[in-house]
Amino acid sequence: MGESASIRERIEQIEKGTLSPFAALAANSKGREMEIPPCSIRTCFQRDRDRVIHSKAFRRLKHKTQVYLAPEGDHYRTRLTHTLEVSQIARTIARALALNEDFTEAIALGHDLGHTPFGHAGERALDEISTLGFTHFEQSVRVVEVLENEGRGLNLTLEVRDGIRCHTRGEEAQTLEGRIVRLADKIAYINHDIDDSIRAGILREEDIPADIRQVLGKGKSARIDRLVRSVIDCSQSGEIRMADDIYACFKTLHRFMFERVYRNPIAKGEEGKAQELIIRLFRYFTENSKKLPQEYHNVLESEGAERAALDYIAGMSDRYAVNVYNDLFIPKGWGVS
Repeated sequence: MGESASIRERIEQIEKGTLSPFAALAANSKGREMEIPPCSIRTCFQRDRDRVIHSKAFRRLKHKTQVYLAPEGDHYRTRLTHTLEVSQIARTIARALALNEDFTEAIALGHDLGHTPFGHAGERALDEISTLGFTHFEQSVRVVEVLENEGRGLNLTLEVRDGIRCHTRGEEAQTLEGRIVRLADKIAYINHDIDDSIRAGILREEDIPADIRQVLGKGKSARIDRLVRSVIDCSQSGEIRMADDIYACFKTLHRFMFERVYRNPIAKGEEGKAQELIIRLFRYFTENSKKLPQEYHNVLESEGAERAALDYIAGMSDRYAVNVYNDLFIPKGWGVS
């Protein structure tokens, strides 16, 4: 490559020369909905990663619940720290398999941009109350395609949007990097939810069944290491998977967490209140749609009140949702002269 080649072109050449034949190469991307001139420094996937990081939706993740609503303590996960842990695990796997780490990172950092306040409790409330239905992964795609950047979206590549859309359930992503994020998401949340549950006094490490601890190891670091190594060891032929016995044990751990934590009345005791709050906000803004912030009026006019209310409420942080609710429904104290 000549001296006039841009930094981006040199990176693309390095990708072609060093990455696996199964990797998604930036130079072969299917592109964006709106074509833009290429960056002289960054590949298209690096550019997508940066657009996600600089988005307002990404910043709001720091005030969105992961599992525990309004936890008293600085060390519980938020949706943002979850996202960073998913990115770290996914990048480790991608690098070990000689897949595209920049591309993997872009998907991982964007995968939860559409998540509601109050975690999956908020997601369930919106799905139940709206005739349109609601899933956070579809909303994440909507954030990057429609809502960010004052309604212009982030104009991400098709491959990154596919990875975001397919990170939870349903059809698998078209790329191995997208499939890595899907598995990394599960590895991250199961293990950090165990860690947070132990911190909260809901669970002890010894409560995890002995057969699971024997296979996956004792402690968060040991479990993550065992799961990640299994993915790397078993994903050498153009697929992303764990060893059958490891994956079976991982699914058993997932069921254990549902029984002991995700449905635990102590851990989830405030969820009913959170869901009622979300439902009441949704009803208010669908019935009083002109009260929606101005930035949602284009959605209101083009797609209707339900869609605009969903977009507004899903974008709220936990504390912002509580503040809006208080402003609308909680009487202010009378001033005394």
